[in-house]
Amino acid sequence: MDRMELVKELRADTKTHYNCCQSVLVPFCDCCGIDQETARKLGANFGSGMRCGGACGTLTAALMVLGMAGKGPDAAQAVINHFRTNRGAVDCPSLLRQSKEKNIPQKEHCDQLVYEIVALLESLVE
Repeated sequence: MDRMELVKELRADTKTHYNCCQSVLVPFCDCCGIDQETARKLGANFGSGMRCGGACGTLTAALMVLGMAGKGPDAAQAVINHFRTNRGAVDCPSLLRQSKEKNIPQKEHCDQLVYEIVALLESLVE
């Protein structure tokens, strides 16, 4: 199973809720040198903008993956720039407000952002 297939499976799982951070971390366990359970635990408190409306969980996970994969500040800045250019914000409340203004359901919005960041990370860690 490739990373995108795995992340789509995680996001469709109705028994276990994988927040956005966990959904990005789990498919990149091989790059991080951790198992899926450790990735799930690591990302547990980074959903909903670090549980306080801060940085999007997909962004925090992407930066964790890049660090664990040995990528430097240029790769991290590429992800941050991607968010700012393509999404106009990096914080969870602003991103969710944008989706609400566009009448995009939250789950659909978050799923698409997770898939987008997983695809971006794949290009940066390979």
